[in-house]
Amino acid sequence: MTIQVKEVKDKRALEEFVSFPIELHKKNPFYAFPLIKDMLSHLSKKNPFFKRAEAKFFLAYKNGIPAGRIAGIVNYAHNEFHQDYVGFFGLFDCLNDMEVAKALFDEVANYLILKGLKSMRGPMNLSTNEECGFLCEGFDEPSMIMIPYNPPYYNELAKNYGMEKAKDLYCFLTSVPSELPSKIDRISQLAEKKGIKARKVNMKNLKEELYAFREVYNEAWRENWGFIPITKEEIDYMAERLKPIVIEDLVIIAEANSEPVGFFGAIPDFNEVLRRIRGRLTPFALLKALYYKRKIEGIRLLLFGVKKDFRHKGVESIMIREAFKAAKRYGFKKAEFSWILEDNFDTINLTQVLNARKYKTLRIYEKRLS
Repeated sequence: MTIQVKEVKDKRALEEFVSFPIELHKKNPFYAFPLIKDMLSHLSKKNPFFKRAEAKFFLAYKNGIPAGRIAGIVNYAHNEFHQDYVGFFGLFDCLNDMEVAKALFDEVANYLILKGLKSMRGPMNLSTNEECGFLCEGFDEPSMIMIPYNPPYYNELAKNYGMEKAKDLYCFLTSVPSELPSKIDRISQLAEKKGIKARKVNMKNLKEELYAFREVYNEAWRENWGFIPITKEEIDYMAERLKPIVIEDLVIIAEANSEPVGFFGAIPDFNEVLRRIRGRLTPFALLKALYYKRKIEGIRLLLFGVKKDFRHKGVESIMIREAFKAAKRYGFKKAEFSWILEDNFDTINLTQVLNARKYKTLRIYEKRLS
């Protein structure tokens, strides 16, 4: 048996790279297949991520048949900010075959070593501002939008290669209540008396509204593990990708003296649709998507942050109050807070006020490169 790893160098190979998980996971009812056309664009120079990073994509073949894929990522923005000489792997999918996995990991390790990097961390798809981590707990329920779902053996492949845990990320799930806990409403009222106001975004100016998120995020998350500042170009790109699925009543900006101090952005769990159309938006699949879009039950808190000087002053509560009132009006049944760093105790405690349960854990691995 022969294993061969090839770098993706043309459009045809990139299509094979993007499509590989569809065949691999076709029997898994919990896997949400990405839209192929969208992923092809996302992995191209149209994505402003590549203005501050570079990546190589690799496909592994066993006896001439596709058996795995991986990306090697050099994130210059990360290393400029953290000065830690870390490279990344991501977009990993593989048969339960250690030889194939080793060949893929080796290819990325060699690429990162040539770039002068000292450790390999991942998975990142493509950075901490996107999907990251291998699911390591919570395989009995599907993942929400932009949260990975993978077979348990991915973790064994990483550990058997010599990788160790770098950080765990938690996902918390709660029901959308008919009434919020009285504590939320009481603290919200106190915040309003101090001049804190909350409003929904204006969808006609979504890019400009998301600049408020950028301002909050780049301050609030600055000291967090793995943080990378977001640029305006990346916000513009995010706005274009999110616009088709955003509900303005679920995206809340908190302001003090007309200045943004907090941001809460939840989106419908479009994975409930993606699991049904299997990556290809054919005319028939489009009809299915439009039908099932109206039946989405879950929302995921995707964007969240409060400026340091305004934490524990009711900003979190006032945004949650407004967003959950909207979620109830729209008929959503459940809400996920994710992902949350395992040592972000303030946000974890906030989920407990809403009686959320930790139901999934994502793990990021790391290995020193010699």
